[in-house]
Amino acid sequence: MFCIASIALRSQSQIEILIMMNKYILCLILLLSLSKLMAQNTLELKVKDDETKESLIGVSVYIPTIKKGSVTDQNGLALIKNIPDGEYKVQVSYVGYEKQQFSYIFSLDKTTHTIEVFLSVSEEEMEEVVITSTRSSRTIEDLPTRVEFIAGEELSEKGNMKPGDIRMLLNESTGIQTQQTSATSYNSSIRIQGLDGKYTQLLRDGLPLYSGFSGGLSLMQIAPLDLKQVEVIKGSSSTLYGGGAIAGLVNLVSKTPEEEPELSFMLNGTSALGLDASGFYSKKFEKVGTTVFASYNKGTPYDPADIGLTAIPKFSRFTFNPKLYFYFDTDTELMVGANYVTENRLGGNMIYAEGNDIGGVYFEENNTDRLSSQLIFTHSFSENTELTIKNSVSYYNREIAIPNYNFAGNQLSSFSEINLVNIKSATEWIYGLNLWTDNFEQTSIAAIQPLDYSNYTFGSFIQNTVDFSDQWHLESGFRADYQSDYGFFPLPRLSLMYEPNNVLTFRLGGGLGYKTPTIFNEDAESLQFRNILPIDVNETEAERSIGGNFDINYRWAITDELTLNTNTLLFYTQIKDPLVLTRNENTYEFLQPNGYVDTKGVEVNMKWSFHDFKLFVGYTFTDVEQHYNDEVTEYPLVAKHRLNNVLMYEKHENFWVGLEAYYYSPQQLNDGTEGQSYWILGLMTEKKFGEHFSLFLNFENFLDTRQTAFDTIYTGSIDNPEFRDIYAPVDGFVVNGGFKLNW
Repeated sequence: MFCIASIALRSQSQIEILIMMNKYILCLILLLSLSKLMAQNTLELKVKDDETKESLIGVSVYIPTIKKGSVTDQNGLALIKNIPDGEYKVQVSYVGYEKQQFSYIFSLDKTTHTIEVFLSVSEEEMEEVVITSTRSSRTIEDLPTRVEFIAGEELSEKGNMKPGDIRMLLNESTGIQTQQTSATSYNSSIRIQGLDGKYTQLLRDGLPLYSGFSGGLSLMQIAPLDLKQVEVIKGSSSTLYGGGAIAGLVNLVSKTPEEEPELSFMLNGTSALGLDASGFYSKKFEKVGTTVFASYNKGTPYDPADIGLTAIPKFSRFTFNPKLYFYFDTDTELMVGANYVTENRLGGNMIYAEGNDIGGVYFEENNTDRLSSQLIFTHSFSENTELTIKNSVSYYNREIAIPNYNFAGNQLSSFSEINLVNIKSATEWIYGLNLWTDNFEQTSIAAIQPLDYSNYTFGSFIQNTVDFSDQWHLESGFRADYQSDYGFFPLPRLSLMYEPNNVLTFRLGGGLGYKTPTIFNEDAESLQFRNILPIDVNETEAERSIGGNFDINYRWAITDELTLNTNTLLFYTQIKDPLVLTRNENTYEFLQPNGYVDTKGVEVNMKWSFHDFKLFVGYTFTDVEQHYNDEVTEYPLVAKHRLNNVLMYEKHENFWVGLEAYYYSPQQLNDGTEGQSYWILGLMTEKKFGEHFSLFLNFENFLDTRQTAFDTIYTGSIDNPEFRDIYAPVDGFVVNGGFKLNW
């Protein structure tokens, strides 16, 4: 018993000793942990521009070994906490600047380490985007006027999907919608911020392209292969380009000759049996340069709904556009060019469109010929002063035929301008005079009354851009137009830009605009101008507008690998005395109800970049209302809510694949009903093989979203249809693919 008790007491004593030891060990561990915690360091890194000594915002600071990083704030300061003792490499990187990497020893002698780093601008030449639509010589970052542009890979990707026209290229941008005006011939017009196509001005290299009668089929007859970039200004631009730019303008900028020759071909085929073949050549010699573009586009009658009507018409189009550039010396240059487009387009009854000559069926035939000239002369008197002279002359002939009716006419128009640009250290002045002439002669006799007209517009303008400081920039302009039918129009405009730092930009702008009455708009186009009365100049007034927008642009480097670019635009435009097509008993007449139309809304764009992935997200809210005779109604054919989503993956700059998703909310229709909401999904791919050859394949609208699948496009019989508004695609799922050759 004694032995057993002795052993028990000894065991108890050992247990107590073990407990005491564990306590000491635990205390030691806690002390070591506390010591370790006390050894954690904090890095305060201040980053500045090496030349200006200004703090840089959004600079990525990263320590690869411990996988910790930060981004500089508005004071150019980045904080990285909990850095263990030791020597580490610190990486500092920022877009447009030389990347820096240095080693630093973090030790116990202090816990906060303050370092100042100066970054130098990268010696690699970054491509500058010069916007020509503003008539200024500034790059897009320095412009107080908000300008959107499509160029480079994005322009190429959109061109792959629709090589025959620019309709899709514009339709997939926020705030822009293309409106199909014919169910069977595919005719379309462009709408910016919900306003009719007649309020948007279409330009080619700063020269008016298609307007009036020639505006019909315009989007469908422009191939994109020879385009360098597309510029879009939303909101009133009448001060810059006169009447017709109330909603905005689209400027198509052509490629110009470079020292290295360019030769490219594109061949594209579609599952709807369409064919597109385009070729482009350019070369700059010592004193002469040239560009030549040619394309052939063919469509086959296509009826995916199997209702007996063409969703895609039968058409054949040829385009030829040669230009010559003369370089007289380093200060003087002349460009002369010509553009010819001819097309035959036949839609309607499928059997008839396929070539079977049967009577008593519906058809819609359009035959068009376009011929225009371009001339641009520039001369620099000094490094600061440049003179530019522009001229274009356009001839357009179109014949429209439907059963028991035809409409045809010729339009001859011209545009001439002379402007002088003077650039000083902090200011830029632009002075100019221009003259438009427009003459239309109806050649068919089917109309109730001839729709002929002839007018001219003389304008003068002055524009000033001043830099008050590195942060504040103001662009102001004033135009005075005299229109032969409607008199004098004063048009002021202001655009203010504030850049508090290099990642945040605010722009505020607005101005007045006008549009002289014309019968050539979307409503008349959908009726093929049948039974429409001419406009009485003495009984109508020009439409006048006032509008403005405010946008915020922010660039955020979230991590060293993840960046976000955001832009938010608020807009408002009001149009007084709008011209409305009104139906009488047997005719249609343009009248001006007492009131106005206004559009207001917001556009939000986000671009996420992470390694080889890019995500584009766009949202547009557009609220367009008609205020007539103390009544407010919703404007037809406007999707109040739109979503634009594109996810891109690009590897080694020779392979990319993209997934697109577009949403349209219900639209109010002219017959008082409401269209349905819908989604459009697409998949696009391209693979390059070496430097000169690439293959592309696109699956457009692979959900087969069609208005004919969930709604009707006409009432009555198929041989005498009354067409409803087209608010959704009618061609459905189409696959296209082909190859490109570049030298």
